[in-house]
Amino acid sequence: MQPIEDHPLRYKMANELHARPFPSVEVPATAVFLAIKQAEDAVARDRGADLAHLIALLDRHGAAHPQPGATHYSGEIGRHYLKWEQHTEFVTYTVFTRGLSARAFDPAEFEVFPEDWLADAPGVRVTSALIRVAPRPERAQVLADLGDWFVPESLAVSEVLDGAAVVATDFRINPAGHLRIAALVDRSADARRVGRIVQRLCEIETYKSMSMMGFARARDLSGRMGEIEARLTRMMAGISHGDAPADAVLDDLLQASAELERLIAESSFRFGATGAYEAIVNQRIEVLREERFEGRQTFGEFMMRRYDPAMRTVASTRSRLEALAERAMRAGELLRTKVDVARSAQNQALLESMDRRADLALRLQETVEGLSVVAISYYAVSLAGYLLYPLAGALGVGKGVLTAGITVPVVGAVWWMVRRIRARMH
Repeated sequence: MQPIEDHPLRYKMANELHARPFPSVEVPATAVFLAIKQAEDAVARDRGADLAHLIALLDRHGAAHPQPGATHYSGEIGRHYLKWEQHTEFVTYTVFTRGLSARAFDPAEFEVFPEDWLADAPGVRVTSALIRVAPRPERAQVLADLGDWFVPESLAVSEVLDGAAVVATDFRINPAGHLRIAALVDRSADARRVGRIVQRLCEIETYKSMSMMGFARARDLSGRMGEIEARLTRMMAGISHGDAPADAVLDDLLQASAELERLIAESSFRFGATGAYEAIVNQRIEVLREERFEGRQTFGEFMMRRYDPAMRTVASTRSRLEALAERAMRAGELLRTKVDVARSAQNQALLESMDRRADLALRLQETVEGLSVVAISYYAVSLAGYLLYPLAGALGVGKGVLTAGITVPVVGAVWWMVRRIRARMH
């Protein structure tokens, strides 16, 4: 029996669900995280350059290469373990090292990425973080460490995954240019659970940073949108009061509408991506199943106070931009209607004028036709007279009497001929 044919993408789609497994992290450990994004038009970037940059790092350690076109990679590089992922707009590198440095969040930990290799990166840094994965000490020591490592007013800390770990960060960039994240793990947590915690912490930071780019875009648009809004208000006032020519106002309105459509087109992807990234941040925090630790703010509360207002600003800017475009469109339709009505009135007046001119032309034509009958008749009578003068003697009449006698028939014939020609033309 002929077996059923598989869809060409069946295995690829099924394997995609298992393509990015969580790392397995033995405690204690240090993780160094880096996210790189092309500064402009990152979606359409050369993804081969991302892969080439990864291979350049692997070659320094003599590590095996990924498959051509790979979007993820995991493997040993020297005494470290590397996890690389390629995303729509960015790539991430996470390097895990067994053990802890003597100095918490030592900037030297980031030296796992060589300086010259970083300088050759096909993009710019979106975020980087030093993650300290340590056994969870006594509660008093936890509080002391958090006080030493983080800024108290920004500190977010919570117990996660039913007490499997205490995670903490202040979401601040330290003088070395990195965020600091602590994961103090309970002895009962296995390596895979620890790996899931670290992975989710990295994702929260990455997608938070990516979504804040939408906030930056919203702030850039705010001033320009205010100018366009004031401009539209002045135009509508001019339309209402009739202060300016409708055609001139319509041209200005179309320019404003075109500019708004351009701003929407330029911002559509960034605002859409921001919404998607925001959803991922909130989902990653939710799956951590946070519980309050010593009355401190949780990750969710930090985001609610600091992050959510920025995301609401992005949503508001997007809605405002679309509302302005719709307002400009409605104003344009109203103004076009006003212009059409004015032009219809002009056309009506023009048609009436044309009718009057046509009547005058017809009258003039009739006058000309009358004059032409007289002129033709005059010449026709003359010609007829010349033809009949030789008969005048035979008939015993004078030339004047003969001319008078033929005038009426000739004029009548000419009149009949002109009428016939006119009838054929119509």
